[in-house]
Amino acid sequence: AGILNFCANNYLGLSSHPEVIRAAVEALEKFGAGLSSVRFICGTQSIHKDLEEKIARFHQREDAILYASCFDANAGIFEALLTPEDAVLSDELNHASIIDGIRLCKANKYRYKHMDMQDLEAKLQDAQKHRLRLVATDGAFSMDGDIAPLREICQLAQKYDALVFIDECHATGFLGPNGRGTDELLGVMDKVTIINSTLGKALGGAAGGYTTGPKPLIDLLRQRSRPYLFSNSLPPAVVGCASKALDLLMESNAIAQSMAAKTQRFRSKMTAAGFTISGKDHPICPVMLGDARLAAVMAEDMLNRGIYVIGFSYPVVPKGKARIRVQISAVHSDEDIDRCVEAFTEVGRKHGALP
Repeated sequence: AGILNFCANNYLGLSSHPEVIRAAVEALEKFGAGLSSVRFICGTQSIHKDLEEKIARFHQREDAILYASCFDANAGIFEALLTPEDAVLSDELNHASIIDGIRLCKANKYRYKHMDMQDLEAKLQDAQKHRLRLVATDGAFSMDGDIAPLREICQLAQKYDALVFIDECHATGFLGPNGRGTDELLGVMDKVTIINSTLGKALGGAAGGYTTGPKPLIDLLRQRSRPYLFSNSLPPAVVGCASKALDLLMESNAIAQSMAAKTQRFRSKMTAAGFTISGKDHPICPVMLGDARLAAVMAEDMLNRGIYVIGFSYPVVPKGKARIRVQISAVHSDEDIDRCVEAFTEVGRKHGALP
């Protein structure tokens, strides 16, 4: 019956959407395989400017800038924006690319406990002595599928005169009524200053990342952000497929809305079977097992039953927090989801993860 992929970041199924593929082919034929240049030499074509404008419009921001990946976007923003007079406050479970980007800058660094608003407030109070304060957090955390408390973060940022930065790689395209992300989901689109996200997950799944926010910030990044200045321009085919993916999302919210029911179906059936699923209402559904070897052998057995999932253990996640991370896609049918739950139940009983 073939293998069902339950571990891809292809949340909306757009990487195999015929219109997305057609747009990539058309861009490839018109602009070639690549532009053999960075953006400021001859790597900027009309498709790049059009996509940046479309990204800004989608997020309801002033401007946007493209990168080869969101890892590059995170590596390029903190060093360009923050000085030794400033402070950055980062959630302890932020993605590795945020951590690496913060390491590159000379700002004063604060790390607050995961989604702990009391600790964040204490750190913000301590950071009042600095010129500028930037709170940095994942919108949706990739390992646990939990969502940052953006309302509370934005309230604290307003109270202590700080800016808010969110990484939306696991939110753009499907969280919120129109898929614009966690800031739309939680009603704080006008309070989040900077958004970094990816084109390589829900938006076509190929490659690419971006920063969107105030125009003066984007202008600054075009002049100072090293990954932008010294990396080749995004290939036309990647730009074409991402642009079409955004068109589909802005035309209709049907694909984004379809995620909620599918996610709820998997989570409720797995919970009823006796599994512990971390996170809440997110298509990242970590099946918590605790033991690294158990996660590995169960994932292997799942593959033998036609379900492709991967076990996660230390150092990717903390010791004792091993899990199999399942990711639901809009292209999974109800039958696919039921087949996955049945396989988990069989394998869980075989290996003692279920009674």
